[in-house]
Amino acid sequence: MIAILGTGKMGEALLSGLLRAGFGPGQIIATARRPDRADALRERYGVVVAGNAEAAKSAETLILAVKPQDMAALLAEIASFVPADRLVISVAAGITTQFVESRLGVQVPVVRVMSNTPVLVDEAMSVISAGTYAEEEHLARTEALLSPVGKVLRIPESQQDAATALSGSGPAYFFYLVEAMVDAGILLGMPRAAALDMVTQSIVGAAIMLRDSGQHPVILREAVTSPGGTTISAIAELERHRVRAAFLDAIEAARDRSRRLASG
Repeated sequence: MIAILGTGKMGEALLSGLLRAGFGPGQIIATARRPDRADALRERYGVVVAGNAEAAKSAETLILAVKPQDMAALLAEIASFVPADRLVISVAAGITTQFVESRLGVQVPVVRVMSNTPVLVDEAMSVISAGTYAEEEHLARTEALLSPVGKVLRIPESQQDAATALSGSGPAYFFYLVEAMVDAGILLGMPRAAALDMVTQSIVGAAIMLRDSGQHPVILREAVTSPGGTTISAIAELERHRVRAAFLDAIEAARDRSRRLASG
């Protein structure tokens, strides 16, 4: 039995992914703060929706998916119901395994996960890190839960805040880029729908080339950038506006925010 404690946007994304991966509704318990939200989850997915304490008592694997600022209260609520043989998976940004372990009060294996919203289309990037008491079997169980809905990578926990900034928030950066490119198409006289189609397919195609070719992105970009051509003119403008530096600063800011969330 798997319990998802805090079935908000990311919790629901994981829930739908687990169901698509072959888990039955009877194998999953969800929790929700609001009664209307609980009713919606029951109707949409057919899963049991219970309180946090009941879910913690009933499931062998607990996925903690509440907001970082709500994690301390959740752990205080369930601590007395979580024995050492449970696997606890935390997907809350900035929350360390030590934070979870210290509040549960027993030597529970904890695995920290940062996933992202493409879990909704089985293309998530999930990075996982072991806590003090988590062993190979716990990492393997976590991978088995997450691999049907995307790629899973093990990293040291010291890199989790950077992963949060890079891949956890990463889809938002691409959506932001798509917005800007579509607006540019409209400025140039394209209908919005046509501009969106062109930009979306260009990004999908470029992503597949990057993933499947094994080539460095510089090589792929240079293949499109002819001397004196249109692309180099565009790249020159991006460099003039320090777009590369802006991305560096933005992702660093996201990393710093993740650290602040961890510190409360």
